[in-house]
Amino acid sequence: MVDTQTALKQTPLHATHLGHRARMVAFGGWDMPVEYSGISDEHLAVRTRAGLFDVSHMGEIEIAGSDALAAVQQISANDASRLAIGQIQYSALTTEQGTFVDDLLVYRMADDHFLLVVNASNIDKDFAWIRTQVQPFADAPAVNTSSRYALLALQGPAAVDVLQTLTATPLADIRYYWFEPGEIAGVRGTISRTGYSGEDGFEVFVPPAHAPAVWQAILHAGASAGVVPAGLGARDTLRLEASMRLFGNDMDETTTVLEAGLGWVVGWKKPTFNGAGVLRAQKANGVTRTLVGIEMVDRAIARHGYPVLLDGQPVGVVTSGTQTPFLKKAIAMAYVPADLAQHDRELHVDVRGRLAAARIVPMPFYKRPRS
Repeated sequence: MVDTQTALKQTPLHATHLGHRARMVAFGGWDMPVEYSGISDEHLAVRTRAGLFDVSHMGEIEIAGSDALAAVQQISANDASRLAIGQIQYSALTTEQGTFVDDLLVYRMADDHFLLVVNASNIDKDFAWIRTQVQPFADAPAVNTSSRYALLALQGPAAVDVLQTLTATPLADIRYYWFEPGEIAGVRGTISRTGYSGEDGFEVFVPPAHAPAVWQAILHAGASAGVVPAGLGARDTLRLEASMRLFGNDMDETTTVLEAGLGWVVGWKKPTFNGAGVLRAQKANGVTRTLVGIEMVDRAIARHGYPVLLDGQPVGVVTSGTQTPFLKKAIAMAYVPADLAQHDRELHVDVRGRLAAARIVPMPFYKRPRS
């Protein structure tokens, strides 16, 4: 019998999480912290102060060479030619059917060098798929460089002030979805103004051996500001409040980019890319189903997989749902027929055999205040 605990992969911060008495869970083949002080406490800390996440389980795949741009343009939906060096874009790896292989961030490191950050559970699958896809390009080798990076995410309104005490890089000058090389707590790395929480913040790439020291330095620097370590539980409730999709829940190989409500990540002016024909047809003719936001009216929580009903008949399914610590309401995302996707439309969710009233609402559920 296989010991699943020993089979799980560990990030460079695994011992640090145990030292903080984190509750650990299996996630995407990794042993990861789901919470430290409690999901609600960590969620509220990120919304009002800042939280520090270990996201070193995410994968990094690099494509470099004279044909790198052409390769990235073919495999991803967004238009990477619009990226300046130092800029990032959210995109999708798409099949010929316009569905998701994965969603990802594309970093332009140089004219002919791209870093793709992919989901932890998809690293091996994505790398195998990308390597096959780039074969027609003469000079665009793909390399799985995930082991070269640890990735820490400091998220929340206090993030910029806290992190600034540890780096000479002027953080206020880094625009949203841009990055800069720099030292963090004396460790050479990359500082990216990105995140998965709906708050301002930074994701910091550092060598794995230095990750524990950088983690402790950030927590020490942020102690007076109330910065706390945060786990996957809060990361999930935060991203859902901000209506950020989760691969495997809200989108997968069966859902197209437009069905997921992410048409803005498509480079429509590109001459071609995987799935372009299907997506252009859907843009012209409309989709038959779409992802919507749902707010529960009755006292109930809609969870992944719960049926959505209209007049007693099943019409869709919940993809993600929770009781949000900050908004203090039960929210969810669900796929429904496109002709039903109207704000304030009343529906029901089958919550373990009980029909609970709900209504369709605009997304995102939460948008951070702009200073």
